[in-house]
Amino acid sequence: MTNRLALIDMGTNTFHLLVTEVDDQGQLTELYKTKVPVRLGQGGISNGAIAAEASERALKTLREFRRIIDEFGAKTVRAMATSMVRNASNGDDFIKDIFKQTDIQVEVIDGAREAELIYYGVRFAGVLDEQTAMIMDIGGGSVEFILCNQNNIFWKQSFELGAQRLMDKFFTADPIPSESIAAEKAYLEERLQPLTEAVAKYKPSILVGSSGTFDTLCDIDALRKGDTSRLQSIPPAAILPLTDYYAIHEELLRKNHDERLAIPGMLEMRVDMIVLASILVDFVLQKYNLQEIRTSSYALKEGVLYEMLQK
Repeated sequence: MTNRLALIDMGTNTFHLLVTEVDDQGQLTELYKTKVPVRLGQGGISNGAIAAEASERALKTLREFRRIIDEFGAKTVRAMATSMVRNASNGDDFIKDIFKQTDIQVEVIDGAREAELIYYGVRFAGVLDEQTAMIMDIGGGSVEFILCNQNNIFWKQSFELGAQRLMDKFFTADPIPSESIAAEKAYLEERLQPLTEAVAKYKPSILVGSSGTFDTLCDIDALRKGDTSRLQSIPPAAILPLTDYYAIHEELLRKNHDERLAIPGMLEMRVDMIVLASILVDFVLQKYNLQEIRTSSYALKEGVLYEMLQK
C-alpha cells in the first residue's frame, strides 16, 4: 500500500512543490519536484502587504501545482507559508483566495516552527554529526539560525532579515558599493545580537547552509571545477570549501547584474539577492569564526515530510 504526498513551501521568493510516494516500510520515492520564482515579497515586503501582481503570480502558480498534484493522484497535501504571509496585513485574505481557487489549505507557520522544521530537513539530509553546527537558512523574508547537532536543537531563532528585505534596504547601486556592504554588516551586527549571545554559549564550529542561496553557490562552485553532476541531480548534502566560497563571494561583489547572470550556475531569480545573501554568509563566517561550510539541499518541506514519516 503506497501513499502519495504533496508538499508545498510558499517562500517569500520561491514556491517549491515536492510530490513523493511512501510505501509501508516508509521508503520514499520522489515523483516530481519543481521550484518557481514567484517573488511574493516583490513590491510589498517593505510595506507589509502582498502586492496585487505578486498575489496573482502566486495564485497562478498554485493553480498549476494543484493540476500537477491531481495528475499524480496525491491525496495528502501540505502547504506551508512563511515570512511574507505571516507578516502581511492582507495575509488572511490571500490564504482564503488560495483555498477558494485551489482547495489547498495553507498552514501559516511562525518563525520558531519554521526553524524546527528546517532542522528536521537538514538532519534528514545526513549532514549533521556530533559536532555543534550552526544551520542558516536564508529565505527572501526571514533567516533561520539553529544551533544544534544530529541529536538536539540547543537554540533556534528566526530573524526577519531575508535577502529580499536586505535588498530593499542596501542594494542601492550595482555593483554593490563598499559603503552598502559596510552598512549591511553593521545592521546585521546589531540585529543578530541574540545569535551572538547563543554562539558564545554553544560554540558551533561548522556552518550548515540550507536551501536556495547555498544550492546556487554549490552549483557555481561545481561548474568552475568542470563538475556537471549537479545539473542532473542535487545531492542532499555537500561540502563548500571556504576558499571556493570566498572566490565566488568576491566575484559576486565585483560584478554587475549582467556579469553575474553570465556566471555558469547562476539562476536569474537569484542574481541580485545572492549578493546580499552572500554578504550575510561572509558576516556569519567571520564574526563567529566558523571553519567549514556544509550544505543541505533539504530544508522546510523535507522537514515536514520527515515529521510526517515519524508519525
